[in-house]
Amino acid sequence: MDATPVLKIAYVVAAVLFILGLKNMTHPRTAVRGNYLGALAMLLAIVVTLFQLWKGDGSFPYILIGLIVGSLVGITLAVRIEMTAMPQLVALFNGFGGGASVLVACAELLKLTPERATIDVLIATATTAIIGAVTFWGSLIAFGKLQELNLFKNSFGLPGQQVINAVLALIALVLSVLLVQTGTGTTAIALYLAIVVLSSVLGVFLVSSIGGADMPVVIALLNSYSGLAAAATGFVIDNNVLIIAGSLVGASGIILTKIMCKAMNRSLTNVLFGVLEAGSVMDTDEIYATVRSTSADDVAMILDTAQRVVFVPGYGMAVAQAQHAVRDLANQLIANQTAVEYAIHPVAGRMPGHMNVLLAEADVPYEQLIEMDLINPTMEQVDVAIVIGANDVVNPVARTDPNSPIAGMPIINVDKARTVVVIKRSLSPGFAKIPNPLFAAENTLMFFGDGKSATLEIVAALKDL
Repeated sequence: MDATPVLKIAYVVAAVLFILGLKNMTHPRTAVRGNYLGALAMLLAIVVTLFQLWKGDGSFPYILIGLIVGSLVGITLAVRIEMTAMPQLVALFNGFGGGASVLVACAELLKLTPERATIDVLIATATTAIIGAVTFWGSLIAFGKLQELNLFKNSFGLPGQQVINAVLALIALVLSVLLVQTGTGTTAIALYLAIVVLSSVLGVFLVSSIGGADMPVVIALLNSYSGLAAAATGFVIDNNVLIIAGSLVGASGIILTKIMCKAMNRSLTNVLFGVLEAGSVMDTDEIYATVRSTSADDVAMILDTAQRVVFVPGYGMAVAQAQHAVRDLANQLIANQTAVEYAIHPVAGRMPGHMNVLLAEADVPYEQLIEMDLINPTMEQVDVAIVIGANDVVNPVARTDPNSPIAGMPIINVDKARTVVVIKRSLSPGFAKIPNPLFAAENTLMFFGDGKSATLEIVAALKDL
């Protein structure tokens, strides 16, 4: 009995599951189900592929070994990785996807016969080399920036960087045309490797010049690149489910990138070509001359009479793992008949949806999570805004200083609340490396300390009132 129709049906089922999974991941309430559906789709695709290779050319044992090793690495990372390191992990996964695509396309080119060396296969091979290599090395640079490794803490680039990037891209395209014309053989392999090398350098240059504050946008873009590389690889090896899955990731990644660009007032064109310019930076000592610190007891007394409190979480909350303490404080306020909400900036943290994931882990009701555009018009009616580890996404200079590196970036207007309490370890700047005048505003009180410990102190003080 010919098993081909069954295998094709299985691939269709996997593709449908990918689509349903992506659809479910558009809302926090169904996101977990979406992840399960996507994982099930990938499992089905892998099983079908292994079945096809069962009686192949003898490579099945090696593939099985690779599958086992990869699974063990994935499980280990999933279990041991901290929530604060999730953006770095996403960056690595994007890079691995691009690197895998480059290797698969290279392996196919090595065994490509003249009969199969059609123009569509060769174009897909060259496309995989360019996008996959850019994704791999760009993702490694993004990982270094997110991990705050010394080598990557500051953006770096060469004079005339954009011209160099354009030249590298042009040469890679020319070599791709030559590869399509050559087809197979040693020359084709040499051209492919040259494309990979040039694209690798391009990937490093594109991301190295982008500042850390823009990493959420870069992660979304690299995620799209990894999907496009996978889709191109699907054409190389004639695998429909890889084409569909890669196209879904590529398209959704581009859409997410555009949303992130809008949230940060960035141009998609500038992100694509690594052109995110820095502006002037204000004098820190002058800005922080009027900073006022507070205590847990003082904050508790302010909250005891508040009718509406808005929490504004940021990356500092993730570092301190304070989400559960914040939930406990919110529950205590709700018990005192205080209206509680969470203002969510789309790029708070270091990857899209970072704060949503943290608060969902703490079982915060989805109804309390309010998007920036919805809560900003009502911030003047907020009695107390509690900023927990957020910095750049609440920095008012984005509104007031056209020369700032974050000029024009939409922020949560916490400075318009009647009272602002900022829980932060110190006055250190955020990822944009600029001071925040909010910390010294007349209506702001700084509660210095670890996010979790400080929040628990407020909880205890409220109970003692």
